[in-house]
Amino acid sequence: MELTIFGIKNCDTMKKAMKWLDENGVAYHFHDYKKEGVPEASLKQWLDALGWETVINKRGTTWRKLDDDTKDTMDADKAVTVALDNPSIIKRPILQNDKILTAGFKADEWQALLK
Repeated sequence: MELTIFGIKNCDTMKKAMKWLDENGVAYHFHDYKKEGVPEASLKQWLDALGWETVINKRGTTWRKLDDDTKDTMDADKAVTVALDNPSIIKRPILQNDKILTAGFKADEWQALLK
């Protein structure tokens, strides 16, 4: 399975992550949630492996716009529905292949994972 980076093209963190991949000669496929949607099977896999607290970005404006009841009762099942309706709430980027699954961009962590 080739390396795929999931996110939104105009996100600053995504730009930094893709620039890092390019500068380090790492081949990848970019999956844009806005154009291609969120693959539900992948989303469920991420939530199972990483937990909804990691996959869902609770620091962004999309989270803040959710009603308090939704935020207070969030769990993995609810996270699927919310993320499919609001892809911007998924932490960016998600980096995945058959051996790697990580959320967020930290150059030093990626260096260790990809080298």
